[in-house]
Amino acid sequence: MPQIIVLPHASLCPEGDALDAISGASICASLLAAGIELDHACEMSCACTTCHVIVREGLDSLNPCTETEDDLLDKAWGLEPQSRLACQAIVDGTDLVIEIPRYSINMVKEGH
Repeated sequence: MPQIIVLPHASLCPEGDALDAISGASICASLLAAGIELDHACEMSCACTTCHVIVREGLDSLNPCTETEDDLLDKAWGLEPQSRLACQAIVDGTDLVIEIPRYSINMVKEGH
């Protein structure tokens, strides 16, 4: 079973975490199943950027980005070449290291 290592995030995962991922499920679904409350305002339908993550290790093992995901990522806060929408990035058998950006578009709109 692959692992997702989550780097520390001040409010969502202050100590960081290592969790067993579900092969064939999205990064977002795996994080939520482990109790890490990653924002996903569009209910994982690839219609927003609130689940934006940066894949620090294991990016090549994920399914390719769709054109829709690429277009949405252009609007994400803190975009990097390793950025993915966690709702669209499907885990295979490879371990991943991810970083949750400090802000999402939703956090800024709601004044967090």
